[in-house]
Amino acid sequence: MFFLGLLEQLPVKILLVGLLIILTVYLIRKSLKLFFDKTSFLDKQREETLMHFSNQVTKVLGLIFFLIYVLSHFFNLTRFITGSVVVAGALALIFQHIIRDYIMGLTYLFERQIHHGDYVIINGNRQGKIEEISMRHLKIRQYDGYLYSVSYSSITELQNGNRGRRRVSESLVLGYSQNPDDAFKVMEQVAQTCNEKYSEYLLKDEKGVPLESFKFNQITELNVDFRGHRYSLSGLVKEADHVEASKKLRYELALAAYKNSLVMAENSTTSH
Repeated sequence: MFFLGLLEQLPVKILLVGLLIILTVYLIRKSLKLFFDKTSFLDKQREETLMHFSNQVTKVLGLIFFLIYVLSHFFNLTRFITGSVVVAGALALIFQHIIRDYIMGLTYLFERQIHHGDYVIINGNRQGKIEEISMRHLKIRQYDGYLYSVSYSSITELQNGNRGRRRVSESLVLGYSQNPDDAFKVMEQVAQTCNEKYSEYLLKDEKGVPLESFKFNQITELNVDFRGHRYSLSGLVKEADHVEASKKLRYELALAAYKNSLVMAENSTTSH
């Protein structure tokens, strides 16, 4: 009798439901992992992407169900929901950016535009490896080691290297006092140097002709962080050589900036 009475107490009920939801979420995740381990009709990157996304979905759904259960003991949810059309509309307007993130995240996932482990360039100035795909944002590990989070709704341009072919892209941010004509000449020379020294990294067709040589893309972004303008180089390389090719391009850019005394962009807070 004591035990049955204890189960009737609201805090105990809430605790048991919470534990049940946690167990259910765990079993769903475990079942999906076992399913992917036992099957092979999806590639590894696709499986990891779906696992990361499903982990986020089950966590959010579990939290929602728990909150609904708790609130149902204090409010008449049926009456509250049916009588709150105006409130629901207001909430939808307030959380429109969050809703947009969810919709765009589902679009990127189901159109297979991104996978866990992909190397991507976001909005032309953030590049690295995708470490996490959630319902609202991506997290990429940049070459400098920093973990960068970006919401789906803020992505205006996404470049994704696919299997066997990757586009390497590196740049210099030069100050406002730098003459663009002089910078153009230097960058064109860097592109030519890279094509002469690192042609083995370039992806080639069956005749040995590069599909896309290293090239200067001129000014790809103005007024970068209120410091200067971005001058970029890019080239289509073999996926296995992507990291090494990036290092070589960065070296040649740094060397050219030093030899030609290019005016690098400075932090706007730097005192003169």
